[in-house]
Amino acid sequence: MTTRPTTLRSTTSTTSTTLRHGRLHVAIPGPSIIPERVLAAMQRPMPNIYEGPLVDVSSSLFADLPKIARTEGEAFIVIGNGHAAWQMAVSNTMRRGRKVLVLESGRFAVVWGEQAALSGVDVEVLPGAVDGPVDPGAVEDRLRADVDRGIEAVLVVLTDTASSVRNDIPAIRRAIDSARHPALLMVDAIASLACEPFEMDEWGVDVTVAASQKGLMTPPGIAFVWANDKALAAHERADMRVGYFDWESRLDVDAHYQLYNGTPPISHLYALREALDMIFEEGLENTWRRHEVLARSVWAAVDAWGGGRSDGLSCGIATVECRSHAVTTVRTGSVDATRLREVCEDQAGLTLGLGIGADVDRQFRIGHMGHLNPPMLLGTLGTIEAGLHSLGATIGSSGVAAAARVIGDAFA
Repeated sequence: MTTRPTTLRSTTSTTSTTLRHGRLHVAIPGPSIIPERVLAAMQRPMPNIYEGPLVDVSSSLFADLPKIARTEGEAFIVIGNGHAAWQMAVSNTMRRGRKVLVLESGRFAVVWGEQAALSGVDVEVLPGAVDGPVDPGAVEDRLRADVDRGIEAVLVVLTDTASSVRNDIPAIRRAIDSARHPALLMVDAIASLACEPFEMDEWGVDVTVAASQKGLMTPPGIAFVWANDKALAAHERADMRVGYFDWESRLDVDAHYQLYNGTPPISHLYALREALDMIFEEGLENTWRRHEVLARSVWAAVDAWGGGRSDGLSCGIATVECRSHAVTTVRTGSVDATRLREVCEDQAGLTLGLGIGADVDRQFRIGHMGHLNPPMLLGTLGTIEAGLHSLGATIGSSGVAAAARVIGDAFA
């Protein structure tokens, strides 16, 4: 009889001691924290996809999604990330060789344009600042100069996830109208839908795109496009329509699965149903208000850390009115942002967003979106402050105390 060799485990850890044991916390600008209710809703056996409860859930989502974007237009669900929504929006409304005007502000509108160019669209980028919003006056001037009306659509982000700038969409709409230009206004609201005010119909937006993994508190995997009558009319003449993304097959529905051009994303649909229920229980306007308070608390913390020093920490967007309520890019001055992120994650279990751009070692991002409350956010800010102390960084004053004052003033 042979016996297996016995390996004795040492009770003494050979790794360095850290404080990261316990529940890890992700404070990146998406995927955001998934509520327990949403996770639980996903845990179910696969159902009948042709009839029964899943059909009812699906129908309720298509009825409720327009409420989130504040529109009477059509809602579409695509299995994919936000880039899939970009593709659906462009391929269903554009013609090959025709022009779109991309409004640069940060990074992601330009990436949307790059993807459109790969599909055969003529893309023109209206230059803008990487750390500032779109200039509506420049938009109006460019559209006035388009005398032959070759520009068929204007592409812009509501919030740029990289820079954390927030654009004034109503002002851009007014610029288009002042130029008497017929171009579609397409808005990427991926980074901040349900985190801050967005009024698709009131603001004159023709196409809106979003995704599940940020303010909508659902795992990555589904994305959304909302289209008004003007966009649906453009669809009739579009010559870039692709089978899977095509709106026509999704609008002319004889069977439930045609809404998705195939098998529905079952677990995601139940997750989204629970997430929307949570938003409606809170009240969408109250959700917007919560995000505003939490965002202002982050800005107060960063200002306190920076202390007005030229080499201190600062918000990436200088103008308060142009800052996102969903994500804040922090410039770290003399502090090594990469090292700060490593300390926070390795020592405390807090994951911060890395900087996107040329100077990644001098910026990081804090996601403050979705399923978030003061204890969670104050814990994030406290850990960042501890990380700054660990690195020997010079800070003006306690950012946690400054953030707590903002939150305390907001208590009813």
